[in-house]
Amino acid sequence: MRFFTYFYENELDELFFKKPQNFNKYTNRELLSYGLGATLYMPATRPNIHQDLLTKKHEGLTSLVIDLEDAVGDNQLGQAEELLVEELMKLDSEINKNFFTSDDLPLIFIRIRDLAQFQRIKGQLGEAIHLLTGVVLPKFSVETGEDLLAEVAKIHTEHEPFYAMPILETNKVIQKETRMRELIGIKQLLDQYKDNILNVRIGATDFCGLYGIRRSVDTTVYDIAVLRDCIADIINVFQRSKCPYVISGPVWEYFSSKPRMLKPQLRQTPFRERYGSEGLKWRAELIDQHMDGLIQEVLMDIANGLTGKTIIHPTHIKAVQALNVVSYEEYIDACEIIEAANGENGVKKSNFANKMNEIKPHYFWASKIILKSQLYGVLHEEITNIDLIKKDAFVYHS
Repeated sequence: MRFFTYFYENELDELFFKKPQNFNKYTNRELLSYGLGATLYMPATRPNIHQDLLTKKHEGLTSLVIDLEDAVGDNQLGQAEELLVEELMKLDSEINKNFFTSDDLPLIFIRIRDLAQFQRIKGQLGEAIHLLTGVVLPKFSVETGEDLLAEVAKIHTEHEPFYAMPILETNKVIQKETRMRELIGIKQLLDQYKDNILNVRIGATDFCGLYGIRRSVDTTVYDIAVLRDCIADIINVFQRSKCPYVISGPVWEYFSSKPRMLKPQLRQTPFRERYGSEGLKWRAELIDQHMDGLIQEVLMDIANGLTGKTIIHPTHIKAVQALNVVSYEEYIDACEIIEAANGENGVKKSNFANKMNEIKPHYFWASKIILKSQLYGVLHEEITNIDLIKKDAFVYHS
């Protein structure tokens, strides 16, 4: 598996200074934690999931969550569990018959409701559990988290690797009077199971629901004060350089076109100056698809140190992953900082003559950039992330 497989090799050569590397569920955990990209959620009641995966219906998909929690009605739960097991068993059978390998599939996770359901499905899947990279643990808390993580660790021992991705989305996390105690307690618990934690996720929709808020297509999570405040504390606790976790950006929930009140969030100038009238036409298409809000939010995710994003529609895959590609300038700066961390220098002027690279303060950032660059790749100096989205849009979908 690799990002941007929908480009031909010669196109990758044109776009990338350093091309994305292959990865799968067996890749080193520290590196793999950066490789989820745009994680597509779909309800377990969806038919023919195994066919969608085998035929690569969703171009560019690298990680998938089959959801047994909020995406499934309480009255559908029994049917959803049966369908989930049936689809995974079919997938396992087809792989065995047709010589597919784990490299042919995205990273597959299931989102469960509780420990009893988790154990029940584990028993029903049997050896087919090897298809899963792990489990998503919604409404994660100190009270219920340890038993769930112990089960994950047990499966990891029997079917290595197997990971957990806890979602922070409870009232104890969002409410100020309990937040820091809960976050620190969860962090201490995750640290005990560090080798089994792939990613920490943020449940923005659940957080909003606790306050009767639903953000509009013109509003990012960073514009909602109570969310911004909580996300800042999550980053503060879980992304410290001592024992850090990769945190994914929360879900963007819009994908269809409808009249809007506020101005689009994509400026005209970069499109007009770089691509002329064709660029303005493409910008209008992105706005019609509500991609401008998604792009703005992903850029804010990255600015705050988050990597990848939860998505609910396959049209979001390519934009999220294109925006996470490392720029040439970032990569060269990161390499210089890593190479200079020998005690001989405290600060160096960047090769681009536009900033100072301070070795100690920027070392953790540089290490993260190097990890991201291995999976997402590095663009040529004259190429931007928007170029990557534009090339996909015009070459494959014009």
